[in-house]
Amino acid sequence: MRVRDVEQASLKIAEKYKNDEFAVLINRVSEIENRGLVPTLFKLYSLCAIYRLDFQEVLEWYGIALGSLAVDAMLVDVPETHVVSFRDDASAEVLLPLSLDPGADLRRTTYLSRMIQRWGRLPLLFLETLNLREQRYAMIGTEDWFMYPLLQPGTFVCIDDTQRKIATSGWSNEFERPIYFLEHRAGYVCGWCSLNGDHLVLQPHPASLCSPQVYSYPNEIDLIGQVTGIAMRLDQARRRRTRF
Repeated sequence: MRVRDVEQASLKIAEKYKNDEFAVLINRVSEIENRGLVPTLFKLYSLCAIYRLDFQEVLEWYGIALGSLAVDAMLVDVPETHVVSFRDDASAEVLLPLSLDPGADLRRTTYLSRMIQRWGRLPLLFLETLNLREQRYAMIGTEDWFMYPLLQPGTFVCIDDTQRKIATSGWSNEFERPIYFLEHRAGYVCGWCSLNGDHLVLQPHPASLCSPQVYSYPNEIDLIGQVTGIAMRLDQARRRRTRF
């Protein structure tokens, strides 16, 4: 396409969205091609539409891999407990062990680092068997000590939002007792629950030194679901020193 054709095509896109930022004028095309100018997000969109390019692939030309968004988010400490809202992306990839030593007995405690024979990158699409779409996810805030040490600050939790009935019995120890994820006016919270009439008592782990919280239920707090899985780092000593 001629440079003039690119400009005219981008003007049509700018007109559609009533935003001049989508327009890529002739001098701008020249600067992008010859001087390495990085186009704005709007102009990059127009160029992808004009040249029939995959927007995500073009972002990777500039070192932006959308598949790494969730991983990079882990580099940022967020004090408050929150839900994770990244869009499902079948093109994202994850580094996984592709083959194990055939002599590995997974019924026994095993040092997997020595058993992994080959690593590789697999599309997240291959993880469909984990039923990822049927679960919700959240992060325990980096300053949320409510369920410490059972759930450390920064723990990644998996939530089954079909389990929205608070159990009153059925466990014999703290590891069997259901942990619930809830939303109230000030944000999110994760902990043990008990119901007393129309009052919900949110109970912390005794070792956390936090106080129970009482809410009018369901007027002041909403039960999102039950925590069914977690992933966390075992660095209690460092965190305790930071806290106390």
